Amino acid sequence: MDELLSMSKREISRLEVMQRLKDKRLMQKEAAQLLGVSVRQVKRLWRAYRKQGAKGIVSQRRGKASNHHLDAGVMQQALDLIKEKYADFGPTLAHEKLREVHKIEISRESVRQLMIVEKIWKPRRAKQPSTHQMRERRACLGELVQIDGSDHDWFEGRGPKSTLLVYIDDATGQLQELWFVPDETFFAYCEASRHYFERYGKPLAFYSDKHGIFRVNQEQTTGLGSGLTQFGRAMQELDIQIICANSPQAKGRVERANQTLQDRLVKELRLRGISDIKRANAFLPEFREDFNRRFAIQPRSTHDAHRPLLKTDDLNIILTHQKTGTLTKNLTVQSRGVIYQIQSDRPDYALRHALVTVCENAQGEVTILYKNKPLSFTIYHKPPRQAEVVDTKTLDHQVKTHKPPAPDHPWRHGFSRPGNSKPTQEVLPHGSD
Repeated sequence: MDELLSMSKREISRLEVMQRLKDKRLMQKEAAQLLGVSVRQVKRLWRAYRKQGAKGIVSQRRGKASNHHLDAGVMQQALDLIKEKYADFGPTLAHEKLREVHKIEISRESVRQLMIVEKIWKPRRAKQPSTHQMRERRACLGELVQIDGSDHDWFEGRGPKSTLLVYIDDATGQLQELWFVPDETFFAYCEASRHYFERYGKPLAFYSDKHGIFRVNQEQTTGLGSGLTQFGRAMQELDIQIICANSPQAKGRVERANQTLQDRLVKELRLRGISDIKRANAFLPEFREDFNRRFAIQPRSTHDAHRPLLKTDDLNIILTHQKTGTLTKNLTVQSRGVIYQIQSDRPDYALRHALVTVCENAQGEVTILYKNKPLSFTIYHKPPRQAEVVDTKTLDHQVKTHKPPAPDHPWRHGFSRPGNSKPTQEVLPHGSD
């Protein structure tokens, strides 16, 4: 009885060529060209065919495990760890943790296939890429640094919502600075920028969005004063250009970095049990170093465009909120509703109508400069706190930090009328709640 053989399409093609060789209708060189193999391989197939017939064409490895087949115990160990610790990780990140933390030698594709089979991870169909004009990377480190704030639930409900300030170099893709702050504010960027300058020096330019911290967005104010924001004025003093992107796609490098950080950094914080800004900021240098080792590239030029801080670059003064004012004949100047009285040994007329700069840092400490030298002063008048103007990005924080009146506050006990010792409550109209 003839034996039933299972053959692939390639093996069937080889069998047909061997039969033509047997009938001497084909030469071995022509057979090699038809099959896309060498003449030596055709000779090997011909010997197997002459010895075993069609069975000699069938692969001897069929039905056997691959030489690179992973041990079932290793696969089960990897699967248990994924389900226990890395269920919401992507295959790439899960593969890194299995190899680096648990020392399991397994390929990324094996992890991917394992997660797909177990329905832990579902592959997504690639989106049709949008058409945007390509912009070549800058050549040098420090030539252009993209900056942005990423508002996200970084602690997954274990801690307060916060914003991550991201500084990424355009030429290399290196994360130059990461810093968690409660809100995206002028002083927050000043703090992160100070860290950057002290570590690397001054870059040639910052590339940002059109946030009000970087750019004056009201058309009616562009013709007044310097036309610069407080951050813009500070960077101008440091000789750092600010370039504002016209669209999110234009600063795609930092936008893509934000997406990666919202995946990887969130999971790293969870694995380490970090749930507050202070501990997170302490961990960021370690994370930044690991990220750059994995993803940063070499620039086209070895030149470093960073410039060192000069002796005249006093960051304690430059990175403050500044307002220019003119002293009155009584040597007072007003800023943010506070009236400051200048104390000086000079005759009063020497400083009348002098132009001074009121500098206030993040802690509320004030310095008044005259010709870049500090003046002594006292607070002449400080009015009660009034309503403050805030932007939409800091509104939630202002509402959360607002303290309600104390339990013994008079507002909670109604009010009393003249001649009436008992406080009366406000009478609501009939039918109101």
